[in-house]
Amino acid sequence: MDFIECYRKAGRIACSVRDLAKKKEYVGKTLYEICEKIEKEIIENGGFPAFPVNVSLNEIAAHYTAEPDDPKIVGEEDVLKIDIGVHVAGYIADTAVTISYNNEYHSLVKASENALKEALKVARNRAKSSEIGKAIENSIIKSGYIPIKNLSGHSLERYTIHAGKSIPNINSFGSFLLEPDQAYAIEPFVTLKNGIGIVHEGKVANIFAIISRKPTKNKELDNFLNDIWGRYKSLPFALRWVLDSYDEKNARYLLDNLKKKKNIHAYPTLVEGNNMMVAQSEHTIIPHETFTEVITSCTNN
Repeated sequence: MDFIECYRKAGRIACSVRDLAKKKEYVGKTLYEICEKIEKEIIENGGFPAFPVNVSLNEIAAHYTAEPDDPKIVGEEDVLKIDIGVHVAGYIADTAVTISYNNEYHSLVKASENALKEALKVARNRAKSSEIGKAIENSIIKSGYIPIKNLSGHSLERYTIHAGKSIPNINSFGSFLLEPDQAYAIEPFVTLKNGIGIVHEGKVANIFAIISRKPTKNKELDNFLNDIWGRYKSLPFALRWVLDSYDEKNARYLLDNLKKKKNIHAYPTLVEGNNMMVAQSEHTIIPHETFTEVITSCTNN
């Protein structure tokens, strides 16, 4: 299977799992149940999670995944963002959907979906990234909301989710041209007009990734680091994912020490600056010379 076919398979799985998640009723379910179920479905469909499923509620825009046996429950007033990554041989499809159980925020969710549709219309081979940002911003403002300015889409590489190029959610200076056969995630984030439109780091950081494999000279830490690398390489992982082999208390100890030694990075939650509701929609695309493939769209699979 060549790399494009790996991307396509990852996209088919991500699309299927995302659309199934969108149809489910999550009120009364714990975030732990949701994450575990979706990650299991990814594996059952022949892929692997490219990162822990993000289940970010309300003002949390991104980067929340369930803690072990996380007791947080989805309520009837919540806006739930489900961000899903699937990889096949390291080639990643990244997609997200927002579910609102509160009628007040249905139009907010629709604004993120419409902005994504407008972005896809201009996301072609050799298109400027700034033009995509302009299309997103114009659509969101037309809907009566504002974009999150300091969140963006991104290029994807093998085993690398954020591969160095950013696709803005606003009209911005500086730009790059989309290249053929390169994967990109486009993900508008939208908030209310009385939001600041900027996210800041929250207090919780429960998604991790290896950033250095430099030996620590501590056998226990080095063994843990090598184990994690063998499982996930540079992809993000969750504490939940290692409890098949480690006691939770010991795993937290090992993670804390590897963070201090700068072998592992923890990704904090990203929270809207005025604690306003946030919605997100996301697709992964691959521009080709004559057309753009939306690998996470079920109409393409």
